[in-house]
Amino acid sequence: MLSEYEPLSPETLPHRLGGLPAVAEAVGGPPEAWRVAEVGDGNLNLVFIVEGSSGSVIVKQALPYVRLVGDSWPLPLKRAFFEYNALIRQEAVDPGIVPKVAYFDEDQALIVMERLSPHIILRGQTMAGRKVEELGRVMGRFCARTAFRCSDLSMDAGQKKADVALFSGNVELCDITENLVFTDPYFDAEMNRHTAPQLDGVVDELRADKALKIEAQHMKRAFTARAETLCHGDLHAGSIMVTGDSVRIIDPEFAFYGPMGFDIGMLIGNYLMAYHSMSAHIPDAEERAAYQEWLLEVTRETWVSFTDEFRRLWATERTGILYPVTLYEDQGHADAAEAARDELLAEIFADLLGFAGIEMHRRILGLAHVAEFDSIENEDLRAPLEERSLRLGRDLVLRRRQITDIDTVLAMARERETGETA
Repeated sequence: MLSEYEPLSPETLPHRLGGLPAVAEAVGGPPEAWRVAEVGDGNLNLVFIVEGSSGSVIVKQALPYVRLVGDSWPLPLKRAFFEYNALIRQEAVDPGIVPKVAYFDEDQALIVMERLSPHIILRGQTMAGRKVEELGRVMGRFCARTAFRCSDLSMDAGQKKADVALFSGNVELCDITENLVFTDPYFDAEMNRHTAPQLDGVVDELRADKALKIEAQHMKRAFTARAETLCHGDLHAGSIMVTGDSVRIIDPEFAFYGPMGFDIGMLIGNYLMAYHSMSAHIPDAEERAAYQEWLLEVTRETWVSFTDEFRRLWATERTGILYPVTLYEDQGHADAAEAARDELLAEIFADLLGFAGIEMHRRILGLAHVAEFDSIENEDLRAPLEERSLRLGRDLVLRRRQITDIDTVLAMARERETGETA
């Protein structure tokens, strides 16, 4: 490998990686016979599939700029370091959920990892109206395991503080979230875009909503100040790869230490946007209604699975400095431990709602949109579906302290879908 950073290409990759034992063994055959395809379609990175006689791997390399925008927006290569460190921690706390890492080169900002096949991005499955078995259960369990096991509820205090210090260096990617997610959608920022003129009215309404702006900044303060647990940082339908019965998670380069409700909130915001987009993707009304109900059940199951796993871990792995067993169960106060647990889960749920609503806003009003809406070429069809998500998002943000259960959220989504006021 070179010591000075140089972007890979399909032509240069075999020569540059062919001498690495971990890569050569996984791919097989002489490097000059490898088949290399650049498949990156995201906003930030180069991604290659490398195939040989024995198998295949994914090679992901950071670029020194935001690919979506170009070299006018520079971005440090060190984000690959944070992705690598997040992947190995996620594998430790929920084995088998993320691709296994075969090789990491910090100087070249590249990670060689397991190729997930025949998995495809979750968005592709949902836009095609295909179901994924166990999606809600697996995602809820992952969010609970990372939230609990990477926090002071479970971790050694010294290691947790060291991890907070390590991931606090992911400054530039956190800055993207802090601005593009929590601030820019709520005023006429330069990189914003929306379906115009069809959404102009509701956009003006949201940006004039003072209470909404206050709550959005409260959520931003939680993002910046509450280093509770290791967060994936960008958990959405494009960061999940699936088959009909397998679920895996990728791309944690936005990883940071933040609120326990952040990842699951962003995820549920994406479920709800998919729900509202279905009129454009499934023409048959009966088939569409059934699939939309499945999406809502996935939403429900994600939260139920989260709470079930969180309670299990609370009972079996509460070995950190928070809510210690010595203070509760050992003193005959198990009921107080359960009360503390339930109050914490209620706090996480309120955060979840706020983050979900803000995610729905930024994906329609900000720079980076979702394919569920953007692929709808007919803007007159797209805009009403986006408006449902925008208004539901506002309801979730503003009512996050009053809504106490996931079934209320599902009812609110159904009401928005039928045009009624929640």
